[in-house]
Amino acid sequence: MDMSIKVAPSILSADYLNLQDDVALVEAAGADMLHVDVMDGMFVPSISYGPGWVKALKQVTNLPLDVHLMVEEPERYVDEFAQAGSDIIGVQYEATQHIHRALQMIKNNGVKAEVVINPGTAVELIEPVLDMVDQVLIMTVNPGFGGQKFLPSMLKKIEKLAQIKRDNGYTFDIQIDGGANDETTKLAYEAGATVAVAGSYVYDKVDPAAKIARLKEVTAD
Repeated sequence: MDMSIKVAPSILSADYLNLQDDVALVEAAGADMLHVDVMDGMFVPSISYGPGWVKALKQVTNLPLDVHLMVEEPERYVDEFAQAGSDIIGVQYEATQHIHRALQMIKNNGVKAEVVINPGTAVELIEPVLDMVDQVLIMTVNPGFGGQKFLPSMLKKIEKLAQIKRDNGYTFDIQIDGGANDETTKLAYEAGATVAVAGSYVYDKVDPAAKIARLKEVTAD
């Protein structure tokens, strides 16, 4: 079977007032999941969605909801976001002193668990929890704002994580988030990434379907 990268459009770049239409657009275009950035104004400067958004999205799409908690002490919110309908919940390694507990809480809710690391965080720091996650997100920009440029130095980090995955027989997805376009996504895929979060690249107001198709095309084996 032909393989290509899975595409997770980020609704952070969608049209908030026509969000249902924008979600339907990428679902019809072959998106694999929907990325929802939850920001609290503390861990990152921006403020975005609460669990009510996730609940509303769940009612208008069949796409898995990939919910990235960019919040301080994410374990305070895991249960609420799980109950709202999240399919995957990602927690930042840097945002909690209890990363194992936070991931365990996600699993206890029957939701897929993801650990997220910022550009300045070494892959080695998350090795103790890699056996319990379904996805690892390597931030390829500094989190908090859309439209930033991909950090090429993150490719080595993706390669290192992919090697650890192979060495241990792990099956988690390796996701990138930040600066994704056809060139950077191809490089990340070659380094071992399996999922690309794409915000401004997909929701460019021209042809989101063509952009998703392009990401699949450049990573097709």
